[in-house]
Amino acid sequence: MNLKPATLQRIDELITHYPVKRSAVLMLLHAIQEDVGYISDPAIEWVAAKLELQPINVYEVVTFYPMFRRQPIGRRHIKVCRTLSCALMGGYKTCETFEKEFNTHAGPTEVSPDGEVTVEFVECLASCGTAPVVMIDDELHEKVDCAKAKQLSDQIKTEAKKR
Repeated sequence: MNLKPATLQRIDELITHYPVKRSAVLMLLHAIQEDVGYISDPAIEWVAAKLELQPINVYEVVTFYPMFRRQPIGRRHIKVCRTLSCALMGGYKTCETFEKEFNTHAGPTEVSPDGEVTVEFVECLASCGTAPVVMIDDELHEKVDCAKAKQLSDQIKTEAKKR
């Protein structure tokens, strides 16, 4: 595993917070995903060895929880809520706008041709009263209609050009 020294140190410290090593599996997976961006097969094997588990025990955790990614995503991660409130308020059209803007399809593994963006259609983002809701990286955006989706897309494209 090629993790940053700070991540390795954090992992060692996290393990000490649990009475049984295996209880730290979720926190270790989060730390690795924050560092690397996704959970690879070698990462699963590394966590299993670190916590004295069988790799299948870690794999079943990774595949059970939807917040863990098994493949790299774009530099920017756009999550569009598809639950009932957002769907009724235009969430599907909002998602289609992002897909069109970045020439991609919503899915946890698809990345725009320039490698910049992954658009994902997700379950509830917990802001039903301000539907449709979009999360870009860690920032929540409320009442995102097609016009606002286009505006956010333009902003992302502008920022990408500046790098």
